[in-house]
Amino acid sequence: MNVAAELIRELPADERPRERLLAHGARSLGDAELIAVLLRTGRNGTSALAMAREVLAANGGLAGLAVAAPATLAQRGLGPAKAATLLAAAEVGRRLARRELGDRPPLANPAAVASYLALRYAVRDQEVMGALYLDVRNRLVADRELFRGALSRAAVEPRQLLREGLLLGAAGLILFHTHPSGDPSPSAEDLAFTRRLAEAGETVGVRLVDHLVLGGVGRWVSLRERGAW
Repeated sequence: MNVAAELIRELPADERPRERLLAHGARSLGDAELIAVLLRTGRNGTSALAMAREVLAANGGLAGLAVAAPATLAQRGLGPAKAATLLAAAEVGRRLARRELGDRPPLANPAAVASYLALRYAVRDQEVMGALYLDVRNRLVADRELFRGALSRAAVEPRQLLREGLLLGAAGLILFHTHPSGDPSPSAEDLAFTRRLAEAGETVGVRLVDHLVLGGVGRWVSLRERGAW
């Protein structure tokens, strides 16, 4: 008999994650309960719910789990089937977020842009810079990660970002970069680079719509809202 499975079966029906989801909808479940539904079973002596809590704690919550590598999940005691299920669910979430963002004008809602980017960049141990390229109606055309590592704004030229926009036929772009420290406060270098990019963009016809600095989970700054240029 699978002891781990029995631990959840012993719960009253209205407390079991799968039964609650079917009866009351997915929004009625907490993060660990949702992950437990995906895991389906635990391991000997550990229920799926307890295992879900372990996985979330080890990866820094849902945001960290969404960008976890297969090897990382394997180290947490997940077999190939469970790891594949979690990775597939995370990718479904990213694709849905991208589709929703593509149907709406990002200029009107920097919070939606930050939420979309957090699915990929919430947990990073090195700086990443990229751009969301937009059409004339501010709808998403493409997103590109263009630089990674210890970046110096002096070494990153606006033309590299704008060239990609011209190749895509984009009318505008939203620049983004991460602060691995978790603090999204823009540096003086960030502000100077933003102004340079905005000026160069006006010259070539790919305007800078916003520049988002992403820090820790749920922490971000819109430089347009800060009046940086």
